[in-house]
Amino acid sequence: MKTTSVMKPIHRALGTSILVGAALALLFIAAFVFPVEGNPAWGKLWKIRPLIIVPLAGAAGGAIFYFLRHLVYQGGWKKIVVTIVGILVYIFGLWVGTVLGLDGTLWN
Repeated sequence: MKTTSVMKPIHRALGTSILVGAALALLFIAAFVFPVEGNPAWGKLWKIRPLIIVPLAGAAGGAIFYFLRHLVYQGGWKKIVVTIVGILVYIFGLWVGTVLGLDGTLWN
């Protein structure tokens, strides 16, 4: 299927939102994971799980934020409310991803 010139900016903007969400989540979890030595019972590679799960949750949150922002085409207070809801959804997703990523290690 051939993509039109209208679809390319939409895909690019969605990809940018996903990358920004994942990058913010990676920075967030790296601040928690890298300074910690870890418990020998967790294994040597315990840091891999949170470094994968939390950025995936951040990427999903970035995509949801993108779609929420584009649901409202009018400006003004509606766009502000949708932006605030999108940020809260992103933070909630980041929290859930952090809990899933750190379960059994730092979140015990």
